[in-house]
Amino acid sequence: MSIRLIALDIDGTLLDSRSQVPEVNRRAIAEAAAGGIEIALVTGRRYDFAMPIARQIPCPLTMIVNNGAVVKSWDGTTQMLRLLPVDVARRTLESTVPFRGLASVCFNRPRANQLIFESIDWNDPLRRHYFERNRDFIAEMSPLTDSLTEDPIQVMYTGRVSQAREVENHLTMLPFAAEFSVAVTLYDDKDFGLIDVISSGCSKGTTLAEWVRHRGLSREQVMAIGDNLNDREMLEYAGMPIVMGNAVPELRSFGWMETLSNDEGGVAAAIRSYVIDLQ
Repeated sequence: MSIRLIALDIDGTLLDSRSQVPEVNRRAIAEAAAGGIEIALVTGRRYDFAMPIARQIPCPLTMIVNNGAVVKSWDGTTQMLRLLPVDVARRTLESTVPFRGLASVCFNRPRANQLIFESIDWNDPLRRHYFERNRDFIAEMSPLTDSLTEDPIQVMYTGRVSQAREVENHLTMLPFAAEFSVAVTLYDDKDFGLIDVISSGCSKGTTLAEWVRHRGLSREQVMAIGDNLNDREMLEYAGMPIVMGNAVPELRSFGWMETLSNDEGGVAAAIRSYVIDLQ
């Protein structure tokens, strides 16, 4: 059965190590789309943080963002939305007070106050570039729990890899852990980790599966390409899972097909080998 939808992670997959979209990736994606294949960017990024990347791709894209919590079309129309219940978000923050400096809350808002931090250190060596790029979308509120006036998309923790692992372990031990899902993204080379607390049962994989059914397709018609831990469910779902040459060891251990690294145009190589050349 031929591939009808290609699901692409962004960071570490579509982007190279300089956070640029290689021209070979742009050309291959555009060629696949011209052949009638739907392209979905499936990312942990927020919609507004993903769109500067999406606009570099010369074709319409489906945007599955916030690790599957939100699906938007190219023009920003919301197609699917799975919010985190406000009481679960509140209990999560109240149960992770030692990690409050790493925490933020993300909301489904047009622009201002999308992402709330308890305090922002504009000189933070790990996060200052993110803060600067998202200046129009972020705000401070102390205590952070006061921001919970509506159901958020997620509670997010960012820090060094060791801190992210500590947060992950803490969350899994909470007595209400079954009421939320945790998405983990780790970049050992940058010593940077992200932990996202999202709606129970939500992941890149479950939302991709729901979107594929909505589009009248089957999992056998889906190619997925990823590199990190939060891509696992998406890769497990796809009929054709492909891991990047720079993928974390855990993903490479499943025996899935492997393409070139993100610095070698691995996305383009996979699309040409398994889609374009077979059309």
